Amino acid sequence: MSEALGPMVQVTAGDLDVGLADIGPSDAQAVLLLHGWPYDINSYAEVAPMLADAGFRVLVPHLRGYGTTRFRSEEGMRNGQQSVFAFDAIALLDSLGISRAIVAGFDWGARTASILAALWPERCCGHVAVSGYLIGSQAANAAPLIPAAELAWWYQFYFSTERGRLGYDRYRKEFARLIWQTASPLWNFDDATFDRTTASFDNPDHVDIVIHNYRWRLGLADGEAKYDDVERRLAQRPTIAVPTVTLEGDSNGAPHPDASAYRPLFVGAYEHRIITGGIGHNLPQEAPRAFADAVIGVDRAAIKAGWHAEVPSVR
Repeated sequence: MSEALGPMVQVTAGDLDVGLADIGPSDAQAVLLLHGWPYDINSYAEVAPMLADAGFRVLVPHLRGYGTTRFRSEEGMRNGQQSVFAFDAIALLDSLGISRAIVAGFDWGARTASILAALWPERCCGHVAVSGYLIGSQAANAAPLIPAAELAWWYQFYFSTERGRLGYDRYRKEFARLIWQTASPLWNFDDATFDRTTASFDNPDHVDIVIHNYRWRLGLADGEAKYDDVERRLAQRPTIAVPTVTLEGDSNGAPHPDASAYRPLFVGAYEHRIITGGIGHNLPQEAPRAFADAVIGVDRAAIKAGWHAEVPSVR
């Protein structure tokens, strides 16, 4: 882990013992920073101290299946469906006694942040999402794409096979390097940066979570029945009223929607920013100042819109 994130703490939260960095004033406005795959909390190694210096309390948790986060029980499903990460985040905020946070992320983390903003707006007072609205459903994912778009998702199909599962388990680091290079073709990361993150994939549940996530998306694996109602609501593409900034790098090589496709889904204070300079998919690590500025900007927008006051739940 980067020294910039400081020592890790472990917090019991729901089904998990969550490993996270917690920096900045303990009584300040909380910001929850959520990473994606195949990345980890080091994507925020520069963003987090920038936000702490700006006066925020910054929380950067390892997702289930990453780093020092562990399941509290050896029993139970290693579930990677989209909604479960939002429930993990709510459990973490509850354990820390935090009623409302700015939620921000990229990749899996952007999807989770958007789920929180859509279904738990009373727990959010700002929302930052790289590549915009990534909430999906098994029904939507059942529709075939044009061949060029399907090619970009090659690993999703690879993971649907036992060969893919075994291959990912055996070649986790090689897999991550390939994804980093294709998703961020102009990012000149060094071996030390890469090694800091890929150490997080030694988690005993990592492969199970990753494989289930992608198989669930294609309807090849079931989720848990207790999340069915939430998944049905997410499949309806709920709008987001929480003040939002969406970001996109000008060299994002990963599959991502055009900003015009998701603009109507943001019905509150909203701004879209394109970050130039060869910025790829891992935007907070490639352009930390731009990501930190987006969080600061959305906090200001939330204050202006009165969003820091209590808002009703949509549940």
